[in-house]
Amino acid sequence: MLGQLGEGAKFLAGGQSLIPLLKLRFANPEHLVDLNFVPSTSFIREDSGALNSGVLRFGAMTRHAEIEHSALAKKIPVLHDCAAGIADVQVRNRGTIGGSLAEADPSGDWANALITLETTVHCLGPDCARAIPLKDFIKDAYTTALAHDELVTEVEVKIPPKGSGGAYLAFKRSAPVYPSASAAVQLTMAGDVCQDAAIALGCVGLTTIRATEAETALRGKNLNDKTIAIAAEAARAAADPQADMRGSADYKRQLVVALVMRAIQIAARRARGEQVEGAHLYA
Repeated sequence: MLGQLGEGAKFLAGGQSLIPLLKLRFANPEHLVDLNFVPSTSFIREDSGALNSGVLRFGAMTRHAEIEHSALAKKIPVLHDCAAGIADVQVRNRGTIGGSLAEADPSGDWANALITLETTVHCLGPDCARAIPLKDFIKDAYTTALAHDELVTEVEVKIPPKGSGGAYLAFKRSAPVYPSASAAVQLTMAGDVCQDAAIALGCVGLTTIRATEAETALRGKNLNDKTIAIAAEAARAAADPQADMRGSADYKRQLVVALVMRAIQIAARRARGEQVEGAHLYA
């Protein structure tokens, strides 16, 4: 249909990004192609194949609420944290993981959580199917590697190894609004020593920011108050926030420090097998 309708057509998934833009007259497509009636596009399953064991697959039209309540998704706590904290119940019941990634909103949640994992975005166009690593899929704010007549079909996430734990935290004024800042942390632990770390920052740049210096500060180190504080300060230095109605740049940098410290602590406890809640924070 997109091929027939041309550049004046847009896909409609959950509509949680597109419908507000239409209401504000910021978007005015000539046609909407509704994906909600396409069968077999909403699913959560674990791949049990010999070559792909340890992989979770999410259909592009899978709702945030479905992921929030999925026993499979809870195998990767950072995903459950993310899904459970997106906006309010109404938005979680309609919004989709594929639509969120395709929108590439710099204030969105999914890209920030998923970038800490080995994530691949599967896409389909009229000529071929493509598998694109998430780090290459999002190019800039509201810009992805998708062609006009191409859509997301599936999000593939590799299950982290044993001894891993993650957490996703965001600070908001209230549930329905975008966060002032957010942080995703994924750790692999061997006792008290951090073997590997991934730290991503959201809402403090035009795209998700990987805090690579903060990750380096944790790898091979005993996790204690000092190393966690050093990593959090490195995350502050990586943040590049802009002042807006959600806070000044300095305020957001301080939020990054607090969120990263708390997320590291929760992720480490989960990596040790503890059941720890990771609820979002509200002003």
